[in-house]
Amino acid sequence: MPFNEENYNRLVEELFKRFPSVQQTPFQHAYKPGLERMKAFNAALGYPDRRFRSIHVAGTNGKGSVANMLASALASAGIRTGLFTSPHLLDFRERMRVAAPLELIPREYVYDFLTRWWPWIEENGLSFFEITAGMAFRWFADEKVEAAVVEVGLGGRLDATNILTPVLSLVTTIGLDHCAYLGNTLAEIAAEKAGIFKEGVPALVGETQPETRPVFEEKARDFCPLRFADQGIPRLYSFASMIVSEMDLAAPVQRKKNLKTVLTAVEMLQPLPGFEALQDVPKVMVGIAHTARRMGFHGRWEKLWENPDVICDIGHNPQALAYSFDTLRSYLEKGRYSALYIVYGVMADKDLDAILPLMPREARWFFATPATPRALPAAEILRRFQAAGGTDAAAFDTVPEAVQAAFDRSREAEKPLLFIGGSTFVVADALPLFFRV
Repeated sequence: MPFNEENYNRLVEELFKRFPSVQQTPFQHAYKPGLERMKAFNAALGYPDRRFRSIHVAGTNGKGSVANMLASALASAGIRTGLFTSPHLLDFRERMRVAAPLELIPREYVYDFLTRWWPWIEENGLSFFEITAGMAFRWFADEKVEAAVVEVGLGGRLDATNILTPVLSLVTTIGLDHCAYLGNTLAEIAAEKAGIFKEGVPALVGETQPETRPVFEEKARDFCPLRFADQGIPRLYSFASMIVSEMDLAAPVQRKKNLKTVLTAVEMLQPLPGFEALQDVPKVMVGIAHTARRMGFHGRWEKLWENPDVICDIGHNPQALAYSFDTLRSYLEKGRYSALYIVYGVMADKDLDAILPLMPREARWFFATPATPRALPAAEILRRFQAAGGTDAAAFDTVPEAVQAAFDRSREAEKPLLFIGGSTFVVADALPLFFRV
């Protein structure tokens, strides 16, 4: 069938039905660890990964932000840059981007790729993530990108993206998340992330933690050069004052942690062939400062509305939410806002017991059930919140209902702030209320 919008939408709908992503189905039904299927797919595609230089990014928190900031820096310096990330929020083509100028993978390309490779994909039992990774690599090669920043889907060692041999392996921070698949301790999870290290390829770890540092050092010993971004001050950090006040990724963690990781990565890339353009530091800084706008990057402490102010963030595990909730509390304490309204949802596999003590009790809570089978019902969140001593809370069947109720309630305050978060899926359900899809 020829390409048209109707045929495209039908094929993409079939893709999601036949090869469900972790956004649509319980994790254990969508997640397929291991590299053999991806290696075979990559070979069938003609080894597109060998036609561009890659930077491989793993981590529990911050990997999406770091990947986008780094891609924006490269593109701003004049390097044609591909970016592969997951999950998506509004359109699954967000996973595959080229900059500059910013371009999502075209619908025509998606249609032609899926039409051509569908029989092979079905015969070899690929996962949704493997299909999109292969599509991205082939598109990057066809688009003649010079470099691609590739975000790990889950873990590292057994992730489909680990077929890459990058010029830099990067791990942001380590936290307890996806423990059923990656391990129950920080050290075990770090070992999975360190699985992206390649022999002789420089490796960068964003944060030094007592439990994880020995794991990374052991993996790198006599294998690859290793650097920790928070050990010492990167040379480029002296330029950070140029952009801190301008950064459109406005969360404190971006400036305190992720910026230093990105600047260290840029320093490590500057001497490498193909990255000479990164010597133009002002262009690099402009790219980092305007990451969200340049890369079409949503959901990271993003301001969606004014009067009342609405901020969303996809941080979902205790480590990430601690930053978010502490920042929201500080806004109240400093008088920036007089009242806080939070639309919150969580996946059933997340550690809600560890999150409950972090929740600001001075907020009004609007618990929501996002549209995914993985979600914990809002009524159950409410029950556990109240059992933990929480008050001023209500449960809603959908995110839009919760957002509307929070908007209505916020009219009682002089300077209200509405925060939407707790899960990628909550933010994904909320964004169409503010952006035309």
